[in-house]
Amino acid sequence: MSPVVVGVTLDNIDELPKRCRRCVFWELAPHLGEQAAEYGNLELEKEAWLSSVLLDWGSCGKIAYVDRIPAGYALYAPPAVVPRANAFPTGPVGHDAVLLTALAVLPEMSGDGLGRTLVQAVAKDLTRRGVKAIEAFGDAAPTSDSTCVIPADFLRSVGFKTVRAHQRWPRLRLELRSELSWKEDVEAALERLLGEITIPAQNTGISRESLAPRLGATPTVPACS
Repeated sequence: MSPVVVGVTLDNIDELPKRCRRCVFWELAPHLGEQAAEYGNLELEKEAWLSSVLLDWGSCGKIAYVDRIPAGYALYAPPAVVPRANAFPTGPVGHDAVLLTALAVLPEMSGDGLGRTLVQAVAKDLTRRGVKAIEAFGDAAPTSDSTCVIPADFLRSVGFKTVRAHQRWPRLRLELRSELSWKEDVEAALERLLGEITIPAQNTGISRESLAPRLGATPTVPACS
């Protein structure tokens, strides 16, 4: 069955894996994260951050369901509301980009393209919102315990390009094509096609001029690979 991807909301936040639900690696500055882990409620901290971003900026995550089971997720936000981004040596994130902070799938679902599907869903959402690019800090040497930073090899496999290299924490970027550029490309392609085909008007009653209004259709598939 094809995965169903929905936006993260306060109503479905508990569908996130427990480890993610309690993780505030990205959401709090390092010293505040340590204090929250020792004295606070990590789940409440995560919920408060999500609530703030949803209210001020909008959708900031996706959950992928397979057979109604939450099988993967992605979280993203403007870098200004991601304090941990300031701690990476390859920052800052581009002013025109949104930061992809987390992406993971269930181990039994790995290798089925679900990670790529999540990236496409994020790209589609941000393209519609006029965002120019997605950036992410990658982990060039991930281990079984390093789940808070997306593996750099995965990011490259779905179209991200390194914009600032680092032995461990490269920063990568995925350019997003705006809906306007999609429309312009489609119009240009159809214009070339119509220019190469001669349609006998006396047989079909269809003229090139009658087709022109139809050239405004915009594809909805994001350019992420």
